[in-house]
Amino acid sequence: MAELSAASGRGPLLLKGVLHPDEAKTALDHGIDGLIVSNHGGRQLDGAPASLDALPGVVEAVRGRLPVLVDGGIRRGADVVKALALGAAACLVGRPHLWGLAIAGEAGVAHVLDLYRREIDRVMALCGVGKIADIGPELIFRRRVE
Repeated sequence: MAELSAASGRGPLLLKGVLHPDEAKTALDHGIDGLIVSNHGGRQLDGAPASLDALPGVVEAVRGRLPVLVDGGIRRGADVVKALALGAAACLVGRPHLWGLAIAGEAGVAHVLDLYRREIDRVMALCGVGKIADIGPELIFRRRVE
């Protein structure tokens, strides 16, 4: 797999569908350039964990050695802020764009993007955060299960 990495001149190789920290470590060993934490919308396995639940373990496993993106369940700006706070480098939000495209074409996609931007701005303001770079794990309240 390493021969398909960015060093080969073919561009970065991202691995989608990673849900477990051990999968992330294996990807590192094989020269993957980035990971996409995704349960494929839960269509493959109805018992698969939610992408946001799997994200922290994957982020911890790679320890900043490669970017981790998240896909699945990102439906509003608050979801983007949560994912960033849990360590995602970026979010994939394809389905809402498709809805916008189906309803109003290019203008619908632009509207969806504007909704996300405004929602992210609002959530950041409510959290007292002025820039994306300042979003961190301290914004997330995680209840300990014992």
